[in-house]
Order: sequence, then C-alpha cells, then structure tokens
Amino acid sequence: MNHGEYIVGIDLGTTYSEVAAFVDGRVRVIGPGDTKMLPSCVGISPAGELLIGVPARNQQLLYPERTVRSIKRKMGSDDSVTLGDKEFTPQEISALILRELAEWAHRRLGHPVKKAVITVPAYFSDAQRNATREAGQLAGLDVVRILNEPTAASLAYGYGSDERRTVMIYDLGGGTFDVSIVTIESDITEVLASHGNNHLGGDDFDQLLVDRLLQEFRDIHDIDLTDGYSAAYSRLWWAAEEAKKRLSFEPFVKIREDTLVTIDGKPLHLETEISREEHEEMIRPLVESTLDSVSRAMDDAGKKPADLDAILLVGGSTRIPLVTQILEERAGIVPRQDVHPDLCVALGAGVLASRLAGHEVERVLVDVSPYSFGPSYLGERGGVPYPYCYHPIIRRNTPLPVTRTESYYTTRPYQTEVEIDIYQGDDPDALKNIPVGHFTVKGLRPIPEPNLVLCRMSLDVDGILKVAAIEKATGKSKHITIDNALQPKSEEEIAAARKHLQELYASRTSELDDLFAGVDEEGAEDEDKPLDLDPGWEKARQDARSLLERSRGLFDKMHDEDKEEAIDLHEQIESAIASQDSKALSEACRALEELLFFVEGK
Repeated sequence: MNHGEYIVGIDLGTTYSEVAAFVDGRVRVIGPGDTKMLPSCVGISPAGELLIGVPARNQQLLYPERTVRSIKRKMGSDDSVTLGDKEFTPQEISALILRELAEWAHRRLGHPVKKAVITVPAYFSDAQRNATREAGQLAGLDVVRILNEPTAASLAYGYGSDERRTVMIYDLGGGTFDVSIVTIESDITEVLASHGNNHLGGDDFDQLLVDRLLQEFRDIHDIDLTDGYSAAYSRLWWAAEEAKKRLSFEPFVKIREDTLVTIDGKPLHLETEISREEHEEMIRPLVESTLDSVSRAMDDAGKKPADLDAILLVGGSTRIPLVTQILEERAGIVPRQDVHPDLCVALGAGVLASRLAGHEVERVLVDVSPYSFGPSYLGERGGVPYPYCYHPIIRRNTPLPVTRTESYYTTRPYQTEVEIDIYQGDDPDALKNIPVGHFTVKGLRPIPEPNLVLCRMSLDVDGILKVAAIEKATGKSKHITIDNALQPKSEEEIAAARKHLQELYASRTSELDDLFAGVDEEGAEDEDKPLDLDPGWEKARQDARSLLERSRGLFDKMHDEDKEEAIDLHEQIESAIASQDSKALSEACRALEELLFFVEGK
C-alpha cells in the first residue's frame, strides 16, 4: 500500500471529535495526550490567534463571542458564525476541526493523510451529509465514505457476521442524544428507526450541577456568580464537569474551589460534597426522558425488547450508572459498554477505513475483565437478613484498567472492625460465587449509628486486583492485592478458598448467631452450604408465606372440617420454615394447595 492510500476514520462529534487508524496491527484512536479527544471547539483569541480544541474550550466562557462549539448542530444550514471580526460557515469551522485531526494522524503515522471516512448521525439529511463532505474537502480530505454513527458503533463491537442481528444503539454524548434500531447482516447495516434530542446530553447534566453549586455559593456568601463573575463561573463549570465524571465511579465527590472571588479584600471559597445519589436525583428526569425516544424508535421499527439481540452504549454520558440501570429495567437486557463509549464511533469508522485500505479487520480489540468482582454484605433476601448478599463493583466486560468504588454501612452500633470477603462471579448469593480474597479493617470509630465504609476496587490489564476498604469520615483504610485475579481457578483452588472462608465464618463474633438464632447449627457447620440459606430455600420459604396468606384469605369460604385441616397444615408449614426442613415444607404446601383447589372451586 502506498502512502497516499492511508485512510483514517473520523468521528466529527458535537462535543468531541476523534480520529482512528490502523496502527501496529490494530485499529486505534490516535492523538496527543491520554484522552486523544479533541474538543469540537474553535475560537480566535483577543490577540487574533486561531484556537482549536482545548485552548478554544478554555476561553469559551471568558470570550463566548470569540468561540464556537457544537457547530455540528448548524451543519447543512445557511447560518454563519462570527468569531471576533471574522465570519465563518459551519463547514469552515468543521474543516478546521477536521484539519487538526488529520494533522494528529500525520504525526502518528508519519505520512500525510488524504482520505477519510467521516461519521454522521443516522437522522442527518442529505444537506447535512453534503455539508459534512464539503467540510472534509475544505480540510484537504477525500471523503471516501459518509458513515452512519450507529453503523460505526456496530462495526466497533464486531457485529457484521452472516447471522442477522437486531441491535439498539443508545448514544448519549455531551450535547446530543440519539437512539437507533438497526439490523446487521454481513456488511449490511439497515437503520430501521432513529429518534433523539439534539439538545440533550452531558452538558445538561453539568448545568444541573453548576446550578447546585451556584445556589450553595449564593446561600453562603449572598453573591450571584452569574452576575459579572465569568472567571468564577468558568471554574465552577469545569469543577461540575469533573465531579460528574467522578460520580460515575465514586459514590461521593468533594468539590473545593478556593478564592472564587475576592470581595473587599476577602477571598470567598466554596467547599461542598455531592453524592452519586443526589446527582442521580437531579438528572433522573432527563435520563428518563430518553426513554420516550427509545419507545418511539422501537415502535417505528416494529420491535419489542424481546426482539433485541443487544443494546450498545455510545457516548461518554452512558458511563453514568443510572443510564445502564434504567435501560436494563426497561428492556430486560444488560447494555454492553465494553468498547470505550467516547471512542466507539471513531473506532468503528476506523474499522471501515482500515478495510477500505486493504486491512482485514473484524472488530476493535479491547482488554476487558472476563469476570465480575465484588464484596459480600449484610442485606435482605426473602425478607430476612442475609450476610452473603452480593453485587459486583467491577462488572464483567468492563474495559481495563478500571477503578470503581461503592459505599456500605457497618451493621451494628459501636462496631470497630469489619470483615471484607471478595468474590468473583455474578450470582446475588455470594456463596454461589468464587471467593478470591479476605481481609479485616480494624480501628473504626465506635459510633452509635451505622458507619459508612467505602470499598474501592482496581483491576489492571495484568490481572492484578487491588481492594481497599476506607472509613469515609476518617480516611482510615486497609488494602489487599490479589494477583492473577483474571486467571481461571482450579477446583482445588476454589475448594481451598471456600474452606478458608468457612473457617473465618466459624470464628466470627456472635453477630451472625444473633441474626440467625433459629438456624440449625448442624446446617451452619456444613462446608458445602454455610448457614444453609441459598436462594432455592428462600424462594420456597417465600412461596410458602404467599400460600399461607392466600389460605387465610379463603377461611370464610371453608367448611369447619376444611378449616381444621387448613389450620393443621398452617402449623406444619410454620414448623418446617422454622426448622428449615425443605422436604416437610414441600409436602405440607402440596397438601394445602390441593385443599385450596377444592375450596376455590366451590
């Protein structure tokens, strides 16, 4: 292949843009720095200097009349923008962004880039697509293909086999939201329906946090920072954006901005803490509003959730846990986010560009965790306390490296130490997962109310899992490192780990004895089923309770003989529950079911 045949893939985004190419045998997003993302922002400084990317974004709040962002929304229109004393068309602004990306690629590849695949939203009109192609030409690029963003996302995830698939692409970026229902078969991707809101995205989530910070500063200092304090407002905006990002991985974020303004020689500060729960409450109406678009797109495509093979998440704002939670609740499918959501579209464009340049590329190669990891904790199962509840902190298929933190509470007043058991797996019953580590945190504050403890887990590409438990109020912590966390465990290793944990369970204080005073001691000693409280038993117990309630509701319809028999069976069921005798419980429930069948039929 000659140098002129280098073809790159470009995601010309509303908020950020990226370029991808075939480098060192695989498709990669290329560019300076760690993020490799160029803010889609162009400006002219007061000194007349052209600013593209980060410098333009940094001056945007100070000199809005000299800066433009989100030009993608104006593509295909006759609007123009004025920067200082100069006027530009949307195509010209986009061309400056594309030229910068082409220069990034030139530096990384060592050769000038002349050809590109550029992505656009599925809903873009012919005028908008032609404007995008023209922007490429103004940047000196031969635009070999205009590619729909949902198609690019599906290419990044490796969809495109001979098997026909129906996929939802949920794209929540910085400034826009789009949802598309597509069918993919071989190299053909058909967009069945698209919907969205080109004025909804992460910027709106940032604004809600900014408003919260502005209000707190106003309450404390009686000063409105929106009134002539542009530098302070700018600082709050960046603080809010950073807090939003961190809240996707941390349950709490502290914000401290010193000397936001100086009044009469006195510096005024802002220091506050925001929880993920508070942030999710702020943004929930906006996230839920996306479901209207999801429903309309599904209806337009003539599809139901059961028809979907996958939901692919695209756009940095989909990192917010609430987004995944709401989509999973609505569709019953765990959305996939194993390709970098910010870079997914660029990577997909890079896949197509690489194929057009003659490389054999099936999908983007990503290092992900093949397993889920998390601690056990005291919660409720079947309406009773259960100390081996579990949900993952790091979920399988999460790109590596990854760090996540969740919060937990101690279980009793004046508790000064906690036991942390780490498991690998996805079952909500920790005892059905694989134990991988254990440690104790001592010296917690002896306080009368539950104490908040953070559990932070970090997993790197080498399979090293680091776990820390941190007392939030004091920062006191304990750490362990688990090597080879990603290597499959042998049966012997699993058995040894279970035995070790069982010995630890047996040596614990009377806390569990108090919780499970009615549990059969012999069952609690059983190594295969510690405490004999598995989900199967919990379901049987729940079903029995429901049956008892149903039976009591039918007492008025029973003859005296039926009542006597029902009361006797009730006692048998209660006795079987108390002794955890599953066989006796099954037999008594079956007899009561037969009795109720005849009673309800009368």
